[in-house]
Amino acid sequence: MARKHDPDFLTSVELEFMNGLWAVGSGTVREIMANMDAEVDRAYTSGATVMRILEQKGFVASDKKDRALVYTPVLSKNEYQGRSIRQMSKSLFDGAPGALVARLVDDEMLTDEMIEQIRSLLDDKQEKSNG
Repeated sequence: MARKHDPDFLTSVELEFMNGLWAVGSGTVREIMANMDAEVDRAYTSGATVMRILEQKGFVASDKKDRALVYTPVLSKNEYQGRSIRQMSKSLFDGAPGALVARLVDDEMLTDEMIEQIRSLLDDKQEKSNG
């Protein structure tokens, strides 16, 4: 039985289109597709279908300008990243953000520079929390 996708989250193809849209701010299907990975060749009609689905799911809004629909994101990339990280923390790390960070820090691909960036972000967050 096929797994249903959570309407609050994007499929990989939808995410590609949202990244294209977030890159341009707002645009037509052609403008969005021009800002996507050139290695993947998609038909215009496929792009239009994905954008229509994104609108139905509430991720984008559209306005008709001349003969084309111009799409605008309803949700910012930052907001979607936060939603996704919270869901990942909940589903993969039993709702423990510390476990998620520990897994990230244990990752062999983390450079010393990346670790320092993380440390700096945590220090800044702690300073803001302490007022």
